[in-house]
Amino acid sequence: MTPTLVHSHRPRAGATPRADRCARARDWAEIQERMLVPLYEAVYERLEVGRGTRLLGLGCGSGLALLMAAARGAAVTGVEPSARERLALARERLAPDTSAGAPPRAGTRLVEGSPEDVAAPDVPPYTLVTAFQPIGCVAGDSEGLSALLESASPLAGRGTPVVLAGWGPPERCTTSSVLRVATKLADPLRSAHSWRPACRDDLEEVAHRAGLKPDGSGRVACPFGYADMDSAVRGLLSTGLFDAAVGATDEVQVDKELTEALHPHQRRDGTVWMPNVFRYLIARTP
Repeated sequence: MTPTLVHSHRPRAGATPRADRCARARDWAEIQERMLVPLYEAVYERLEVGRGTRLLGLGCGSGLALLMAAARGAAVTGVEPSARERLALARERLAPDTSAGAPPRAGTRLVEGSPEDVAAPDVPPYTLVTAFQPIGCVAGDSEGLSALLESASPLAGRGTPVVLAGWGPPERCTTSSVLRVATKLADPLRSAHSWRPACRDDLEEVAHRAGLKPDGSGRVACPFGYADMDSAVRGLLSTGLFDAAVGATDEVQVDKELTEALHPHQRRDGTVWMPNVFRYLIARTP
């Protein structure tokens, strides 16, 4: 399995506050996103992603999942509806290394907007659609996902696999205890963005609302491993799951309580380690 213990990232001297969207996007790309690499690998292996695959990634973020698919030979298109800063990093990742004289990656496209923005009469149907941003952790985190999937379905062929991802049961996700800090600090905003345990049929409900037919699922171990406490705090803040808490209190308070919640998971060598299990669902377009 791909290691998920990240390298130490020193605090930036005179850095902008963690609430800065560009800094958060960079922390996501450099620290947190790689925690989901085992999930991406498991899905690509199961669906035999490679040459001939035309992948449409919804909510592609900073593009690591697309990069891994492209490395397998897939033609990839990423759509990012809301995280412009992450999308800018995806463009950096997927751009050719011109200094080495590398040719452009054939079929690579990144778009800020919705699936409709990549539709065109001359574009062949996609053979795989992914929505890898995990749901089932924050109340309301699946809102809009069914509509997004429904709008993407006409761009894919009949029976095309669509992959959704979600948090596993809380007893299998050590990070759940840390995420509860966000709920406590966000009060009285918890009705809008509160932590909640993942439910067994979260992914299936989203698929059904989008008119998709479930066709298999799996579970993948995705431990969250950090080289030190600062990297752990920065990585978790970059997920956006603590934004409501920051808005309700302040960054200093969130940092303090998040650090305290992480202490039980810090090992003697200073690393932070939290085993987690994530779930994915494969559904099919009508």
